[in-house]
Amino acid sequence: MEVIRISALYDNYIFLLHEPMQNIAAVIDPAEAEPVLQQLEQLGAELVTIFNTHHHNDHVGGNRKLMQHFGNVTVYGGEKDRGRIPGQQVFLKEGDRVHFGDRAAEVIFVPGHTRGHIAYYFPPETLGALGDLFCGDTLFVGGCGRLFEGTPAQMLDSLTKLRALPDNTRVWCAHEYTLKNLQFALTVDGGNPELQARFATVKAARDRFEATVPSMLSIEKRTNPFLRWHQPELQLAVQSNDPLQTFAQLRSMKDQF
Repeated sequence: MEVIRISALYDNYIFLLHEPMQNIAAVIDPAEAEPVLQQLEQLGAELVTIFNTHHHNDHVGGNRKLMQHFGNVTVYGGEKDRGRIPGQQVFLKEGDRVHFGDRAAEVIFVPGHTRGHIAYYFPPETLGALGDLFCGDTLFVGGCGRLFEGTPAQMLDSLTKLRALPDNTRVWCAHEYTLKNLQFALTVDGGNPELQARFATVKAARDRFEATVPSMLSIEKRTNPFLRWHQPELQLAVQSNDPLQTFAQLRSMKDQF
């Protein structure tokens, strides 16, 4: 399964999954249809599946047009997004499995950014291979999503689930927010040498207009403050040794950053 990253809108990423043997494709969070159609035309592939992580328009805006263009497309989303995702036909819950080509993904319920947010995790196919996590707006490279419909406790629980995935997992998040996320991270975890080095690398990449997605979950665990609420450095930064209070305060500080 090939993953193709497509830029859309101002800072969105759409992910196209391509199965070359059958020449079929699935798309994750199509913010708009046109760049997806252009990529599919280049591949000569047929779109068979739309996987949505949540209902926000910059993740589902292309659903209807893609369905009209291909006719026989199955649209997946979370069960708690019923009535909020255009064309949704399959309503997923925690622990469900979805299939594309010869790959299967686990559905993880990750409320916080929205009340119905889900993520899709494709485990490695073989020993030594990489897994793939499509997490929408829950976990970002160097950050996490804003709490529009959920609570800090829900988001902390959701990020705990994602943090428990194997280190060799690629993190495919839906926005290019990395540079600002790491700028904030340095204000609360500035003594972290790996974070310092990572910021320099990301700054250079963005100066060249290069994407920073995907990331590796192993790196996120060491440099993303929203996966490090249990670390003394982060607890000291917010003057709390309670994990939930630490996370909630970090999220509030990032909202004002």
